[in-house]
Amino acid sequence: MLRLPDRGPLVKRVILASSNVGKLREFRQMLAPLAIELVPQRELGIDDAEEPYPTFVENALAKARHAARAGGLPAMADDSGICVPALGGAPGVHSARFAGEPRSDARNNARLLEQMAGHSDRRAHYYCVIVLVRSAEDPEPLIADGRWHGTLAGEARGEGGFGYDPWFFLPEHGCTAAELSADAKNRISHRALALARLLAMLKP
Repeated sequence: MLRLPDRGPLVKRVILASSNVGKLREFRQMLAPLAIELVPQRELGIDDAEEPYPTFVENALAKARHAARAGGLPAMADDSGICVPALGGAPGVHSARFAGEPRSDARNNARLLEQMAGHSDRRAHYYCVIVLVRSAEDPEPLIADGRWHGTLAGEARGEGGFGYDPWFFLPEHGCTAAELSADAKNRISHRALALARLLAMLKP
């Protein structure tokens, strides 16, 4: 359970404003010690919110407010993606749909590699913003972010994770994100860093 700073009673149930099963799995693992029931929005009949904004924080806030309004509970949303300096920061906020609809990790990765042809700068980082709102109209949303730096690998490696993880190489670990165990990833990823910052805000 958690208490939003200066905001009354303990929070026991929080809507996760996402339909991404990978994100749900990771968030549930990271929040398990706090005895918070994380309810995916689809279980409450809540559809995905529109994400029309050019920044991660605007999209995360829109998703959290949408879920809180529809579900009548506090809501948490993240917006995250991979950013590649050689591509001007792309895929960025378009990471999940980089190759269009329907969403496909395989096609997204293929398009990223296609656009990287001829680029020697292989730097990349994952970025995540997490927003927590007490209600849809909460004037003081809690906002935390995290960055996870790496490079784009020469070949896909590993079976874990999701998204661009098989191509996201971590030089300090000598492996891709997809080769990490779930526990290891949940300690060092962009999402883990953002969530740790959010939880620090929630400490009494």
